[in-house]
Amino acid sequence: MKYTKHKIIIFLILVTEVLGFSLVLPYLPFFAQELGASPFFVGIILAVFSICQFVSAPFMGRLSDYFGRRPMLIISQFSTFVSFIVLAFSGTYWMILLSRVIDGLVGSNFTIAQAYLSDISSEKNRSKIFGISGVAFGVGFLFGPAIGGWLSGFGYMYPALAAAAISLVTIILTYLLLPETVKSRKDLEFDFKIFHFQDYIKYFKKPGITQVLMQAFTYFMAHVIWVSSSAMYAERQLGFTAVDMGWLLAYVGGISIVLRGIFLGILIDKIGERMLHYASVTLMLVGLLSTPFISSTIMYYGFITLFAVGTGLSRPLFNGKISRLVSKKEQGTIMGVASSLASISQIIGPLIGGLLINYSFPGSVGIAASVFVSTGLILMIRETSIDLDV
Repeated sequence: MKYTKHKIIIFLILVTEVLGFSLVLPYLPFFAQELGASPFFVGIILAVFSICQFVSAPFMGRLSDYFGRRPMLIISQFSTFVSFIVLAFSGTYWMILLSRVIDGLVGSNFTIAQAYLSDISSEKNRSKIFGISGVAFGVGFLFGPAIGGWLSGFGYMYPALAAAAISLVTIILTYLLLPETVKSRKDLEFDFKIFHFQDYIKYFKKPGITQVLMQAFTYFMAHVIWVSSSAMYAERQLGFTAVDMGWLLAYVGGISIVLRGIFLGILIDKIGERMLHYASVTLMLVGLLSTPFISSTIMYYGFITLFAVGTGLSRPLFNGKISRLVSKKEQGTIMGVASSLASISQIIGPLIGGLLINYSFPGSVGIAASVFVSTGLILMIRETSIDLDV
C-alpha cells in the first residue's frame, strides 16, 4: 500500500486529534472534583460525552456524504476547539459538562476522518488503510496523557489550552492541505434510528452468536467501569495527582502499542487464539481482584501492567471472534452491533464507577469490574464445553 501525501496528512490530523483529547484525560476528574463535583457527577460528565457521540456520529457521517468531508471535518474540529476553550476557562463543574456536550455533539472528527480514508483507498486496501487510525490512536495516546499530566502541574487550564492549540493546528492542516473527496453528493436523507433493533433481534435469536456478543459486552463493561474510575481510585487509594495519572496512562499506551504491534501475532501463532483469550481475560480478573489491597505506587503499576496486557490482548481477540460469526456480507452489520454494545457500556460504565467511588470504598470499582470479567470467563468456558460436547 502506497502512503500518499493525503494519507500522511490525515494520519497527522488523527494523531493530533488523539493528542488533543488524551491531554485532558489525566486531569479531568481532578479538575471537576476541585470545582465541587462528586465522583458520581464525574461519571455523568463522562457518560454524557458518550451519549452525545453515540447520537451524533452517524448523523455527522451522513452530513459529510452530502456537504463533503472537508467542510464537515473543519466544523467538527472547530467544535472540539471551542469545547477545549470552554474547558480551560471553566469556573464550575457545569461548564466542564457543557464542554463535553459541545465536543460530543459535533466533534465527531474520527468518524469523518475514517470516511475520508475510505474515500482515498481502494477496496482491496481498505482494511490496511484503517490501520492508520489504530496507529495514530496509539501514538497520540502514548504522548498525550504524559504531556497533559505534566502541564496540569502548572494549572488545570494549561492542558485544555494546549489541546485547543492542537485542535487549531488540525483545522489549519485540513483547510490548507486536504482536498475534497466527495465528488457526487448523495441526497440528504436521515435515518433517525440510532438502534437498528432488527439486527439485534436477528443475532440474539442465535445462541452461538449471543454467547460471543455477551462475552464481548462483559469485557466492555469491565473495561469502562475501571478506566472511567481509575483516576479517582488512585487519588483516594494512593494520593495520586493528575501528573501521576498522566505518566500512568502514557505507560498503558506504550504497553498497548508494543503488544498489538509486536507480540499479538507471535502469541497467536504460539498458543492459539482460544488459549490466549483465556489467558488475557484471566490477567484482567487477577489484576482487578487485587485493587482493594494495593498500597503502593509500585503495586499499582504491577496491577496496571496485568490489566493493560489483558485488555490489550482481549480487544482484538474479541473483534476477531465476532467477525468469524457471520459471512463476509454481514461483517459491517455484526461489527455495528458490537460497536453499539461498546457504546452502551461507555454510557453505563462511568455511572456505575462514579456511584461506587461516591458511596463505597475505592477498591469496589475493581470488584465490580471483576464481576463482569468473571461472567465473561464463565460464558467462555461454557462455550468451550458446548463445542467439546458437539
